[in-house]
Amino acid sequence: MEPVELAFALMCGITLSGLAGTLLELVTGRPLSFSEPYLSPRRLVRSFLAAACAGPMMLANDALAARRAGDISIGYFAFCAATSLIWAVALGITVIGIAARLLVA
Repeated sequence: MEPVELAFALMCGITLSGLAGTLLELVTGRPLSFSEPYLSPRRLVRSFLAAACAGPMMLANDALAARRAGDISIGYFAFCAATSLIWAVALGITVIGIAARLLVA
């Protein structure tokens, strides 16, 4: 992929993740994280969809909270930030692919 395409995919992924995360926060009234009510072993499909769409923001929120509390090192925080960005790119590529197939069909 070209750098412009990767940048566009990143922006699409961050946008979708942010919108999904904000919607989940509005519905539940709780901060977005990898915990109840967003992820639950009793509701696997809902948990999978929440993590797939809002996962990069969940990871970023949890990493920021842990860093503020002093629970993780700067290196681990950087690893979480990089993972969140890579996840957002993958999410963006997926969304762009789905949109392209819907427009062609």
